Amino acid sequence: MKITRIETFSSRYIGFVRITDASGATGWGQVSTYNSDITAQVLHRQVAPWVLGVEFDDLDALTDKVFEREHKFPGSYLKRAIGGFDTALWDLRGKEAGLPVCSLIGGSPGPLRCYASSMKRDITPVQEAERFRRLQGEFGFDAFKFRIAAEYGHDIDEWPGRTEEIIPTIRKALGPDAALLVDANSGFSPRRAIQVADILLDNGIEHFEEPCLYWELDQTAEVTRALADKPIAVTGGEQDCEMPVWRQMITDRVVDIVQPDILYLGGISRTLRVCEMARAAGLPVTPHAANQGLVTLFTMHLLRAIEGAGKYLEFSIEGPDYYPWQYGLYTEDPYRVEAGQVTISDRPGWGVEIAPEWLAKSAWQMSDISDL
Repeated sequence: MKITRIETFSSRYIGFVRITDASGATGWGQVSTYNSDITAQVLHRQVAPWVLGVEFDDLDALTDKVFEREHKFPGSYLKRAIGGFDTALWDLRGKEAGLPVCSLIGGSPGPLRCYASSMKRDITPVQEAERFRRLQGEFGFDAFKFRIAAEYGHDIDEWPGRTEEIIPTIRKALGPDAALLVDANSGFSPRRAIQVADILLDNGIEHFEEPCLYWELDQTAEVTRALADKPIAVTGGEQDCEMPVWRQMITDRVVDIVQPDILYLGGISRTLRVCEMARAAGLPVTPHAANQGLVTLFTMHLLRAIEGAGKYLEFSIEGPDYYPWQYGLYTEDPYRVEAGQVTISDRPGWGVEIAPEWLAKSAWQMSDISDL
């Protein structure tokens, strides 16, 4: 295969990628959300020169070559840019094969259980409980995640007592059968996280996400060890994009469940490497997918294919007041929830079309083989 053109269509929050191969076939992907316009620049400046016009069969080898050539610039932006190229390539491969991406990586289309994922902390416990109950009735969700602590709060809560109040409030509102998850977003010290875990355990919370500063692996490992014999999983990994960090996290069992973000990490192929490490270690994979850009669709395909997939897909419940930029992206909504499940279609590639109206308003850039 040889890629001859890379185009990006970006705003500050979303950046779609279209690649064209030597035969004229195309595929669509997405760079990671947030500062996507900057990431698009990185894709054209630091990825395109190493991938355009190159004959390749091994995508892992090609992307590793990019990192080697750009060795002075490790870090998140390069991975976010590679993710756009990678996901567009998988779409192209799926279209050429006439298969959805999940089938290309060992799975099949079909349904997936979701958990309703709240992103809000500026919401009272009672208000959060009310909207969860509404979603429970309207869409059939039976699993829910809510926020505790303050994001990177260093043991300072969003407001005093919120964490202690919201945990029992949500459990009481949803009843004993709902699966409940919490996310601390690096808000606690190990000591405080272990204290809060007692409240979580008393209320049957099964998933304790990113309890401590995510880059301080020893802090999270301390919490994981303290809760090792308890019916609650410590989870994390959404921010991590370097393979050596993932190897350490999995080898040292820093968490009980790994949560890579496909676009933060650098695409499907790199995420599959992490999934294989997790499978070999016996750790489940419940990826991070916190908005309704394409990352959730990519994650749906992944979860229908990998061995060791977690119990559910993260599904953001936030509307235009929180994510105004995630609307009007597609010609047809790929995220319809029925009975608490979403369904992957059998359409080739990602099975989605980007709305022409959105593309027309975006910032367009192109890198072509003729420019090299």
